[in-house]
Amino acid sequence: MTLRKNIDKILGFLLIVLMIVLVVDVVWQVLARYVVKSPSSFTDELARFLLIWVGLFGSAYAVGKKKHLAIDILPSKLKGIKKRNLLIFINILIILFSVSILVAGGIRLVYITLTLEQISPALRIPLGYIYLAVPLSGLFILYYCVEEILELLKTTTD
Repeated sequence: MTLRKNIDKILGFLLIVLMIVLVVDVVWQVLARYVVKSPSSFTDELARFLLIWVGLFGSAYAVGKKKHLAIDILPSKLKGIKKRNLLIFINILIILFSVSILVAGGIRLVYITLTLEQISPALRIPLGYIYLAVPLSGLFILYYCVEEILELLKTTTD
């Protein structure tokens, strides 16, 4: 099995687990508030953190499946080497964003929050662990884009 298939499976499984936990958390939040009449103190914060992770890892998964949001007017009109070169250029732009903002900025964010020992109010866990999703998703996006560029370079188009 290739590395890409393994990463796809890991990300897919992680997203399924995160969504299940998110749904259970929100259902419990509603039940506790309106049925039991005793709202839980941690469910809102947990849902917020889970949504961050689902959004970031979901975006990486979408990039890997080539299902991310894109304006494809120009690529659909081009053919051959021009289309390939445009797709390579687009992936390079995504790599630049991923490396500079997600990976480098995310590592800085994680480092700062862990250094300052910022703790979430309700769950009492270090916020650096929550923000770890930013550089990790950036690394996944980086991997998918590099692999896409290598595949595009292998293709011989007219």
